[in-house]
Amino acid sequence: MPELPEVETVRQGLNKLTCGLHIRGGEVLLTNTLAYPFSVAEFWQGLTGKAIAHWYRRGKYLYAELSPGGWLGVHLRMSGQFFLLNQDTPLQKHTRVRFFLEDNQELRFIDTRTFGKIWWVPPTETPETIITGLRKLGPEPFSPEFSVEYIKQKITKSQRKIKTLLLAQEFVAGIGNIYADEVLFKSQINPEEIACNLREKQIKLLHQAIIEVLQTAIDFGGTTFSDFLNVMGVNGNYGGVAWVYGRTSQPCRVCGTSIARIKLGGRSTHFCPECQKQN
Repeated sequence: MPELPEVETVRQGLNKLTCGLHIRGGEVLLTNTLAYPFSVAEFWQGLTGKAIAHWYRRGKYLYAELSPGGWLGVHLRMSGQFFLLNQDTPLQKHTRVRFFLEDNQELRFIDTRTFGKIWWVPPTETPETIITGLRKLGPEPFSPEFSVEYIKQKITKSQRKIKTLLLAQEFVAGIGNIYADEVLFKSQINPEEIACNLREKQIKLLHQAIIEVLQTAIDFGGTTFSDFLNVMGVNGNYGGVAWVYGRTSQPCRVCGTSIARIKLGGRSTHFCPECQKQN
């Protein structure tokens, strides 16, 4: 699933390529992709003639402000991708929604696993009213609200393992399996450590690592381990510098110990047994 760095990479690409363009109409090839409204006719009635003013990101959600009024919301889920193409480009097998733009251009939503969702939010509503998942999100990692003090307040009450807590979107928005592993390595915390047992020094390292790892991943255009591509069809390059994720049995970049892989909460978890010893 695309995580914060991948979604941010897509947001930046969409802002660069689509802002100011008008939606002239489109085609829904898989109706289940529409989360709101369920009527395809109502969906296009709300969007047609609107210009894309600006794309925003909240956690793993994307939403575009439309002019004059309304919003277009998107969650890529497991395999959703956006590509800006000419309308005469042959349809890819898993094309789900086509947005026809100016100058024979098209913003095409492709989703192999079919879990991606798209919303039209009327001008009379806020994105949170229609896209209800936005209400449940914790603070953004780069926001002032996500502070060392905030982490301390949250983890002192948590009996969850720290890896599990990092994946909870109500704790912090946007972190998934890849970057949880990377953050815990960078902060030298074992993924099975109980959150409330972390010392103050570890909490500070965790806060710093979250910001540094996510920013580095954004700078590299995200991670492509399976099928993530940006709006122009380019791979993310963070995987080439990853500390532990996807590096099972390879030597740790710091100490040379073989990277271990375990199942934690049903998710593959990568760590260095030497650098990330439990308290």
